[in-house]
Amino acid sequence: MTPRSTSRRNFLLSSLAAGGGIVALDALGPFAKLVHAAEPGAQTGLADDRYYIFCYFSGAWDVLLSLDPRDPTLFTAENAMDTRIVPGYEMLQPAPESPLIDTPFGPVGFALGDLATKHADKIAIVRGMSMDTLSHSTGRRRFLTGKPPSGLQARGSSAATWLASMMGKEQVIPNLSIRVESFNADQPAYATGLKVSTVNDMLRALTAKDPQLPPFVEHQLDFILRQASLCNSAEKSDFQTIAEASRVKALELVSGGLSDQFNFLANTQEMADLRQHYNVIPKNTNGLGTNKARAALATQAIMKGISRAVSVQVAGGCDTHYSNWQTNQATNQMGGFSLVARMIEDLAANEYKGTGTSWLDHTNILCFSEFSRTPMINAQGGRDHWLGNSCLLAGADIKGGQALGASSNVGMQPQAVNLATGQVDLNAGDVVKPEHVLRALFHAGGVEGDPADLRAKPLTALLKNG
Repeated sequence: MTPRSTSRRNFLLSSLAAGGGIVALDALGPFAKLVHAAEPGAQTGLADDRYYIFCYFSGAWDVLLSLDPRDPTLFTAENAMDTRIVPGYEMLQPAPESPLIDTPFGPVGFALGDLATKHADKIAIVRGMSMDTLSHSTGRRRFLTGKPPSGLQARGSSAATWLASMMGKEQVIPNLSIRVESFNADQPAYATGLKVSTVNDMLRALTAKDPQLPPFVEHQLDFILRQASLCNSAEKSDFQTIAEASRVKALELVSGGLSDQFNFLANTQEMADLRQHYNVIPKNTNGLGTNKARAALATQAIMKGISRAVSVQVAGGCDTHYSNWQTNQATNQMGGFSLVARMIEDLAANEYKGTGTSWLDHTNILCFSEFSRTPMINAQGGRDHWLGNSCLLAGADIKGGQALGASSNVGMQPQAVNLATGQVDLNAGDVVKPEHVLRALFHAGGVEGDPADLRAKPLTALLKNG
């Protein structure tokens, strides 16, 4: 794959003769939220070569199977009343040959699969986090925004929105959200996430609709609409300002052949390689609605210079209160972590803009779920919601090959840690929450202070240059 950089200005210069009228009267739909509103405040020192992928595991994962396991020879049914932890590996169907994978930084759960066996040196795990909630929507929104929601309502903008606002103005789609919620409470509208669920959704957003007018007519219509937007009455009207900006934004999206970058069914070597790498086997367009295709869409959007921040669901089906925990939880996690491994390999294999470095050297990946599941098995043979959590990171600014923090060996309670070292410090440490992790990403990107008002210090132990 050959990375290609794209800017708003270049697309506008090349698009006057294509698609100008397609949204002239229908632009106040999904594109209205993507237009330029207020300009971001000046911020010096921001990294201009950083990209972000947020990988969501939907349903609340069981970290005993992956990020925060326990040795089943030490945590047994006989001492479960003392430890309040039941690994339950033997209950899984099929039961793993070995529930633990040894890494240089200690054992991890088998559900990490080849993300651990092939890329242990690239990943960092944060254990012993606290989510302060047992509600799916509240936990998910806290991880997305770094702020406790007000009731069930998100309070503040998503981290991806902040990053797109500060670093992504030149991208055509600064903030892309693939089957993940996105929030914009206080940032420029161009940073609002464009929401899609499938590759087909993306193709529809980037393709001019029929019937299309002849190019000359399109050019004239575009000229007339642009001139009309400059008159005094139009400039004083918020409605007309939004309408014109929406039209221009839609024109950017459908001009310049962007849809070709996501035509995964195309009979080209590039798309054949992509399908093989992510194991996308679409007999028809239905195959483009899988998590595998979503993962490929995320990395394409980054490496083609289209998006600065992408949020993507890579796994679902983790809400396993019943015996489905025994059959589905590990399988669904393994599928998601396998896709993260493929994304790491894809980014690492592609050169970043002729610099001799890879896209992985410039992209940070964060894997998260809304919370974890209870360390004890319930009466239905599954696990319920648990306040604790873990997360996994890799990429540009992340110091790989380490596990930070810890949950206790009695009931898996979150433990306070020193944010600079990641080591447990029950006396002077902080219990890690999503905002500490997000602040670390902001800090590494050169963001000064705490503009998102997360009210937490960064977990600098995560960073290569903490």
